[in-house]
Amino acid sequence: MIKNIIFDIGNVLADFCWRKFLSEKGFSDEMVERIGRASVLSDAWVEFDRGVYSDEEVIDFFVKNDPEIASEIHKGFDNVSGMVILKPETMEWINDLHSRGYKLYYLSNYSQKALDQCKDATSFIPYLDGGILSYTVKMTKPDPEIYLLLLSKYGLKAEETVFIDDTKKNIDAAVKLGIHGIQYKEKDQAHEELKKLLKNTER
Repeated sequence: MIKNIIFDIGNVLADFCWRKFLSEKGFSDEMVERIGRASVLSDAWVEFDRGVYSDEEVIDFFVKNDPEIASEIHKGFDNVSGMVILKPETMEWINDLHSRGYKLYYLSNYSQKALDQCKDATSFIPYLDGGILSYTVKMTKPDPEIYLLLLSKYGLKAEETVFIDDTKKNIDAAVKLGIHGIQYKEKDQAHEELKKLLKNTER
């Protein structure tokens, strides 16, 4: 019996479109990938989302990964407005699930910088029942403690909860705790899997 639905944000409720974002800053495809390897695709990005270091310190980590493109990295990440964009179907999805009585939450690896500079991307937050952004608790998925913290904070039972995330290791971590999991690959697939799960566990 599913009562609660937890959403990741990036690539689930909003598009984390870092390649497009960097391309629109004038970088070639080759440079976009090079910047990505030094930043978004590196371990340093996890620290960005964890919120332990300042923005300046994290960008310094990116630069250390590829010092030859220091100026490009700064140009790319000194301002991240437009890097995360709300999906057009998000509010309709949220409103539909709420109207059917489900409690909705978010659990996302998310930096304060992205929250501050991509405000429209998280405009759905006031319409959910709660959630956790990683930078606020200095933990990131797939650390089991961040899932347990969310369950505890809102009094949720794992077996009554489903988690939707685009990253398999994050889903696997939730499932190990007894939470149902759906890996978001694309809109229709995720919506259909959720629909089937909810139907099979109707209250």
